[in-house]
Amino acid sequence: VQLQASGGGLVQAGGSLRLSCAASGFGLGGHAILWSRQAPGKEREEVAGIDGGGSATYYNSFVRGRFTVSRDRDKNTVYLQLNRLTPGDTAVYYCSAGNWQSWKWKYWGKGTQVTVSS
Repeated sequence: VQLQASGGGLVQAGGSLRLSCAASGFGLGGHAILWSRQAPGKEREEVAGIDGGGSATYYNSFVRGRFTVSRDRDKNTVYLQLNRLTPGDTAVYYCSAGNWQSWKWKYWGKGTQVTVSS
């Protein structure tokens, strides 16, 4: 059972990236997915989440309409579209799978680095 976040990279301020969270060894269907991030010297913070059915989403207040989380059942993948990026968004982004109601995350994957230059 593995989760893998991908799609990070170096982008200029104002740019966009689309992160992907893929699973191997199990299906993401029915699992809520949480995107979180950790910047150097800072604690990990939650960014956005989507429930197992894809009907409910969560966004941290700092997202301010810039990011969108979605899921593709056929591809067993969850996406995080990052728009209007700022240097403050520079971090390693992680995805995790778990339960929406309890907000507990059972599976964690390796992160993907997002670097935003000014």
